[in-house]
Amino acid sequence: MPYKCALNISELISLADVMDELQLGPNGGLVYCMDYLQQNMDWLKEKLEPLAREHYLIFDLPGQVELFMMHDSLRQIILEMNNKWDYRLTVVHLVDSHLCTEPSKYIAALLLSLSCMLHLEMPHVNVLSKIDIIEQYGELAFNLDFYTDVLDLGYLMEHFDANPYLSKKYRKLSAGLCELVEDFSLVSFTPLNIEDKESVQALVALVDKSNGYVFSGLHAHTKAGDYPPEFSYTATNTQSEYERVMDVQDKYC
Repeated sequence: MPYKCALNISELISLADVMDELQLGPNGGLVYCMDYLQQNMDWLKEKLEPLAREHYLIFDLPGQVELFMMHDSLRQIILEMNNKWDYRLTVVHLVDSHLCTEPSKYIAALLLSLSCMLHLEMPHVNVLSKIDIIEQYGELAFNLDFYTDVLDLGYLMEHFDANPYLSKKYRKLSAGLCELVEDFSLVSFTPLNIEDKESVQALVALVDKSNGYVFSGLHAHTKAGDYPPEFSYTATNTQSEYERVMDVQDKYC
C-alpha cells in the first residue's frame, strides 16, 4: 500500500493468496475477494465500528470495472452498509481527464460512468482527475464545461465525420451511444487537481452535499449562525460550478 490505512481487507483475505491457490488472474481474484468479503460482513462491521464513531471514512477500491458494472457483490456490500448500518455513502468515480482529448475515449468514459451509476444506485460524483496535466495530451476540441456538463453530444459527431478512417457503422454506433447517455441525463463531471487544496475542498463539499453529511450536525445547533464548519463552507461558497470549471479551464486547459 502506498499509504497507511486504518483497515486493510488483506487482513481478511489476500489477493496474492487467492491468485496462487485458485490459479486466478488479478481480475478474477478481485471478484473472488469481493465475494468473500460479502460473505463476511460481520468482520467488516466489527472492524469499522470503532472508526465510524469519530472519523470520516474513505473506502479506496480497485479500479477493475467488473466490480462496479456487472458483478453484484460490491453493490450488495454498499447497500447493506447504507440501508442496515446507516452509513451515509457516496460513490466517487475517478476518470482520467485525458480521455476528453479523444471523442471515442470520452464516450467510453460516459458509458462507464453511466453504467456504474445505474448498477450501484447510490449518490454518485463523477470526477475528471489529473486535470492539471490534461494539456499534455493535446488541445480540447471544446470548452471544459462541454465535458463536465455533458452538453449536446451531437457536436462530437462532427469529429467522427471528419475522420475518413472511421466506418459508417462506427459513426452510427457512436451517435446511438451519445443519444443513450443524453436520454438518461444523469452523467456530469467535476474537475480535480489533487495538488490544489481548493479543488479538493470543492470536491469534498460536493460529496458532503450528495450524501447529506453537510447537514448532519444541524440538529445540535440552535442559534442563528451557529452551524458546523462543513455546512458553513458550503453555504458561504457562492461560486457556481460553472464558474469553478471556467477557472479550472483558465489554469490548465
